[in-house]
Amino acid sequence: MTQTTINDAEIAKFTAMAEEWWDPKGKFKPLHKFSPVRLAYIRDHLLTRFGRDGGAMRPFEGLTILDVGCGGGLLCEPLARLGATVTGIDAAERNITIARLHAEQSGLDIDYQTTTSEALAAKGKKYDMVLNMEVVEHVDNVPLYMKSCADLVKPGGLMLTATLNRTARAYALAIIGAERVLRWLPVGTHDWNKFLTPDEIKALLTRNGLKVTGETGVVYHPLADEWRASRDMGVNYMIMAERPL
Repeated sequence: MTQTTINDAEIAKFTAMAEEWWDPKGKFKPLHKFSPVRLAYIRDHLLTRFGRDGGAMRPFEGLTILDVGCGGGLLCEPLARLGATVTGIDAAERNITIARLHAEQSGLDIDYQTTTSEALAAKGKKYDMVLNMEVVEHVDNVPLYMKSCADLVKPGGLMLTATLNRTARAYALAIIGAERVLRWLPVGTHDWNKFLTPDEIKALLTRNGLKVTGETGVVYHPLADEWRASRDMGVNYMIMAERPL
């Protein structure tokens, strides 16, 4: 097993699409549609965990958030607007270039870096929340990746992992449906063999000193054209964990 999380082939895929990160009708349209339910879940847990006022304009002032595999910054920007001190990292340099440019145009101060979770962990960095969103299925050496992400969480801090379940239904919907039929994503974006089950993710979280505190499925409602939280974790799901004080 490699001693790095970098998968060159996966990086090449996303580098090729980098120019379209902020086009809501482009190749990242599914992530634009996906963002509201993810942000709501993140916001609710941050408010509860850190006792913040949900009615405040910038409720996350003073909190540090790391987005691992941030891409063009689709989650970094709204969290920065809510007051958080945000760091976004990605192994694809082109993604970071696009993210920096868009943040500058938006008047947002976000620390974007072309680096990896294991490199930051080696420097002893710690954050109030680490976002591990749709990345674990694209890396090499999953145990190293999950350990490095967990190591970046402060005592009392949170980590949210979002990924795809390794089920027949996930293959049918996420690969055959989303990639080959609906063309929501370029063919080859996902490899079903690299999907992880919720139990596998929970085992990795627990092994690295985190405690699972919440989980939810995320399903698409075609009539409303939106994603919603659900008890159904058979395809897309998110798991929240905390590092005990």
